[in-house]
Amino acid sequence: MNDPRIRARIGDTPESWPVSASETPFRGRVWSMRSDQVEMPDGSSARRDYLAHPGSVGVVALDEQGRILVLRQYRHPVRQKLWEIPAGLLDVAGEHPLHAARRELFEEAHHEAAVWNVLVDIYTTPGSSDEAIRVFLARGLSESTAERFAVEHEEVGMELAWLPVDEAIGLILAGEVHNPILVSGALALAAARAGDGLDALRAADAPWPARPF
Repeated sequence: MNDPRIRARIGDTPESWPVSASETPFRGRVWSMRSDQVEMPDGSSARRDYLAHPGSVGVVALDEQGRILVLRQYRHPVRQKLWEIPAGLLDVAGEHPLHAARRELFEEAHHEAAVWNVLVDIYTTPGSSDEAIRVFLARGLSESTAERFAVEHEEVGMELAWLPVDEAIGLILAGEVHNPILVSGALALAAARAGDGLDALRAADAPWPARPF
């Protein structure tokens, strides 16, 4: 986006319509369902039900051969094994998103990284959830020398593979992979490489209005 006139017009902005009533009919271990009565600009009122989520982080781990680390994991709601990138919840109170990303890269892939940048920030389904995800780019990879993290549930038996970025883009466009964090992270990586370069990405501690830290 090189035209400053376009940059001045395009960009998400904070806004909050008045809420006259709110309830939480369901509270789960990770997320809850919330029901708000929202006052519309035209003076009417409407109920909006949505999933309240703590937020997540993802890691596009890029090696020196131009490959990204991907994991195959079962996802029960869609009844599929999906190829994904290391990712996890912001479920530790007060934890910095970068620390969470480092933890997920270690726990799910037993890797560490020396160089970190913010790659892309997304809302997964803003019409029905407030889940915000920050996807980091991790470079300078090495296998961790620490004791492996003990996985459980869906993470047991996860497959790990190294996927060339160009092949990832091809699989995305062919409809062969569907995980939104992998899709957005791989496409953002390809765009960054074709644009100003990876070193021009935001710093790993760049502000994140969706989940201030």
